[in-house]
Amino acid sequence: MNVIKVLVAEDHLITSQGISRLLNDESNIEVVGNAYDGEEAVRMVAELQPDVVIMDIAMPRLNGLQATKKIKQVCPTTAVLILSAYDDDEYVFGLLELGAAGYLLKTTSGEGLVNAIRAVHTGEPILDPKITLKVINHLRDSRKMPRASVSYSSLSDRELDVLKLAARGMSNGDIAQEFHLSRRTIEGNLRMVFNKLGVGSRTEAVIQGIARELFTIEELS
Repeated sequence: MNVIKVLVAEDHLITSQGISRLLNDESNIEVVGNAYDGEEAVRMVAELQPDVVIMDIAMPRLNGLQATKKIKQVCPTTAVLILSAYDDDEYVFGLLELGAAGYLLKTTSGEGLVNAIRAVHTGEPILDPKITLKVINHLRDSRKMPRASVSYSSLSDRELDVLKLAARGMSNGDIAQEFHLSRRTIEGNLRMVFNKLGVGSRTEAVIQGIARELFTIEELS
């Protein structure tokens, strides 16, 4: 099993140490460094080439947005996973536009953080359920919600259930455990969902699901 190299960018020492201890207990995750300001995070990414950076937003010298932008410039293959107490629109949409692979709130569980790291490392975008709803509401309020197409293959009950759990922020591994199936089976279910809805990501699939009235925003709360 390949070890996932993680850099923790968090200016609060106790929080940084707590995250590091949590992650180092995992057999396939190694914390290769701790950065306590944005400039240090960018420098350490260039030096250490981590697979994943856990990035706080409220960082000294360079904030999370500025640091994420520079990190994606110097090391585009590094996945930036935002872990923040803030869910302000300017942060959420700004960071997603800059290429953040995921956005979790600090209310997430330790298990949720570990699962998110593994997910973004494999290229699977991860959004906190509240962030997903924020994206959906933003699109709807700005009238960017795509029209529902009447010409698409309907989802099976299993595919719809998998999409709903994905929309709530569950990783493929968590969904597999929920249904007592293999991760590969769940990945296949999601590929079918994407193909049927004509999308390429979870967020797009959720948006299409809302637009086509396959489920409601309230069901995801």
